[in-house]
Order: sequence, then C-alpha cells, then structure tokens
Amino acid sequence: MKIPAFLTLASTLLVSACASPPQEKADAPAPEAAASTATVHTYRCESGETIAAAYPSTDSARVEYKDRRDDMQIAVSGSGARYAGDDLEWWTKGISPGSEGILFRHLADGTTGERLEICEAS
Repeated sequence: MKIPAFLTLASTLLVSACASPPQEKADAPAPEAAASTATVHTYRCESGETIAAAYPSTDSARVEYKDRRDDMQIAVSGSGARYAGDDLEWWTKGISPGSEGILFRHLADGTTGERLEICEAS
C-alpha cells in the first residue's frame, strides 16, 4: 500500500513539532528583566539619607538604602502598602511627589520594630 505524499509530510511535521521544546514569547521579558525595568521612586529622608524603591510586581518591592538592596514581599497593613523583607519593612502611602515612606526594622516574629527613617517621595 502506497502512502500519499501529503500524509508523509503531515506526519513528519507533526513529529517534529512534538519534538521541539516550547519557545518563550519574544515579547515577554525574563523575570529579572521585568524587575530592572520597574519604575524607581526616590524618597528623601529626614536624616538626609535617600531611599530608592522599585515595584517589580504588584506584590513586591526592591528597596535600596545605605548601599544595600532588599527584596521585599507585600504584607498585611491597616493603611497604605507594607512590604517586608528579612530584617527591614517599607511602608508607603502613595507614590506621587510628597507621599510618605517609612522604613522600619522587621522583627523575626513578623511584627514591626524600631522606626529607622521617615521619608518623602520627590
């Protein structure tokens, strides 16, 4: 029995398509690229220090303070947005110029500790 040429071609294409690894979308940035393209908000603190905060996703923040960078996750707050990391917390109310940001120690039991900085978005 002779197999029609179009069936042979179709079978070959089907097998090769199944064997190919899935490709990522060309327009979807890698997770680290998405983080690096997040808008950075600058806050001037009462102490004279500066805090740079970026929000790579709706549930995370990257805070730069005194030559260190902390990746934080959203946490429960009564008002504003609260992000907690290993030993720091970043609370904000708004992100426009004049908005407030407060940096705290984050305690091992998940509670807020000593206030480190009170800052204003510039």
